[in-house]
Amino acid sequence: MRFRLQASLLFLIIFLLQTSAHAQISLPKVFGDSMVLQRGIKIPIWGNAAPGTLIVAKLGNVQATAKANQQGKWQIKFPVFKAGGPYALEIAESGKPGSKIELKGILIGDVWLASGQSNMEWQVQQSLDAAKEIANADFPKIRFLVVKHDNQLKPQRDIPAGKWKVCDAANVKDWSAVAYFFARKIHHDQNVPVGIIQSTWGGTAIESWTSREMLLTSPITRARTLITDTLSASREDVIQDSLNQIRFWEIIYNPQNNADKLVPAAEFDDAGWTAIEMPNLIKNFGIGSYEGMVWLRKKITLPESFDQKELTISLGHPEMNYSLYFNGREICKNVWYSNPTHTYTIPANLVKKGENILALRMAMLWTGGGLNPADGIFITDGSSEISLSGKWLYKKDFETALPKMRNYQHNPAVIFNNMIYPVIPYGIKGFIWYQGESNAAAAYDYRKLFPMLIADWRQRWQQGNLPFLFVQLANYMKTKPLPSESEWAELREAQTLTLSQPNTGMACTIDIGEAASVHPVNKQEVGRRLALIANKLVYKQNCIAFGPTYKSFRKDGNRIRIGFTNTGKGLSTKDGKELTGFAIAGNDKQFYWAKAIIEGNEVVVYADKVVEPVAVRYAWADNPVCNLVNSEGLPAVPFRTDEWKGITQK
Repeated sequence: MRFRLQASLLFLIIFLLQTSAHAQISLPKVFGDSMVLQRGIKIPIWGNAAPGTLIVAKLGNVQATAKANQQGKWQIKFPVFKAGGPYALEIAESGKPGSKIELKGILIGDVWLASGQSNMEWQVQQSLDAAKEIANADFPKIRFLVVKHDNQLKPQRDIPAGKWKVCDAANVKDWSAVAYFFARKIHHDQNVPVGIIQSTWGGTAIESWTSREMLLTSPITRARTLITDTLSASREDVIQDSLNQIRFWEIIYNPQNNADKLVPAAEFDDAGWTAIEMPNLIKNFGIGSYEGMVWLRKKITLPESFDQKELTISLGHPEMNYSLYFNGREICKNVWYSNPTHTYTIPANLVKKGENILALRMAMLWTGGGLNPADGIFITDGSSEISLSGKWLYKKDFETALPKMRNYQHNPAVIFNNMIYPVIPYGIKGFIWYQGESNAAAAYDYRKLFPMLIADWRQRWQQGNLPFLFVQLANYMKTKPLPSESEWAELREAQTLTLSQPNTGMACTIDIGEAASVHPVNKQEVGRRLALIANKLVYKQNCIAFGPTYKSFRKDGNRIRIGFTNTGKGLSTKDGKELTGFAIAGNDKQFYWAKAIIEGNEVVVYADKVVEPVAVRYAWADNPVCNLVNSEGLPAVPFRTDEWKGITQK
């Protein structure tokens, strides 16, 4: 009896504590000190309180009220504000001053939601001229909220973590580079505070960012979405995944099994290792979709002129984390482009004539990793150069295997549930989006999936056809010698077709990618091009914001004339050389490289091998060699005039 009484009292105490906690006014973490609120619209603020509570809120000198509903939810909409600040936001229960929540340093300006996969997530500190950019990042009217990754299976009421921060050298380094350079130009051009809500996750497909309800409307995604309904993530699963993720990165950053002491040594026996020709990427090693640490070794013979001389070694453009060793000594540890030049000094006391040993510890992740290009990997004394191309030896699984994780974020709607749904309906100006790499293998489906996501987000924000600006995939992978089919070209086409949706704009980046890296470092230009589009489409400035875009096609004997829009003051080539990137075909669908000549706002395309041409393609490849631009130097958007079945169309 006594035990039952104690248990009842304990239950009552817990209930009262929970009830008291529920009665307190609370705000989701999307609101905080130093945030930016959207000008020009009624500003939504929401939270929780005890059912029936009268909420009194004050933004600056403007007051508004709301009552919590039966579920304890409330929402206030302040009237339209002009750009300015700083303001304070006070929220309290009517008649209870002690319940007040106060947020300070708030600005009114333009808020953009920046989302997508790793190229949007790529940080300022990983980008071109990172040290200079970080040192000069003194923009107190630019603020970021970075939403923490989370992969709960059901829609969440609040983001897992995140805090508004003011732009300075200490904060900027971890932010999305594309979003930062976009925000910086908008702030400069429009002279308003700019807020960025950054919700990004590398390696994710568009289905993860779309709501369950929208995914169920399409036969492309319905079945897989219903399967996700059967998943369950126990607390133990989530905890284990978190622990595995910590272990994952601990292995990436720190050599295991004493490998860094053994493998780089000159006397190490690598007789059983596999030979591989460099330059090369992991996906071409013939070992399938491998993820883990790979060791590479190469014996190089140096001439007498190199003996005891300080040398410079260049590794070209390796994409992932790596450590370099020379004759047993660690030369560098590169963590996410901590040295984006990948050029290092080898001390003179390590260098000897004859045989020397290079060792490279490299993380092979997400189908990336390796060395490229051939002319970028070499060792030099300043006067003569020795190529590092050719035979290397490699060994996988020498170290501890990376732990396997469930990666719930790859399931349909999961990231939407955790990183988009909780920030709705925060007042925003529009969206910027950089994603598509993970959908390239099913590029034809992207024609439907991308417009679905845009419609989904717009419907949920209930701010009309909010501007949706996005980045077209950059050039990537090896340049092929002959015209060929390409998943990436088809994904780019799906992105271009999405421009048929209202109030959308696309930044073409076909000229600033890198063959060896899916993450080109020139994010300044990506952000600038997105901002140009915003200036024209959203802020109604009279400027040229788009590159030449395919408009018309007409036959002229054995030639085809292609008309373009967005030519500015005229078409030209980026490098001043002959036009490249055009291919032409007849009814046999066999494409040949074409000659191309600019005539006004048209390009005349022909090839001696195609007497009766019927189709033209431009920049139709993973990594095309192309150079057509307009008077503003913006690249022509890749296109094709045919509608022949592609390699991703089922």
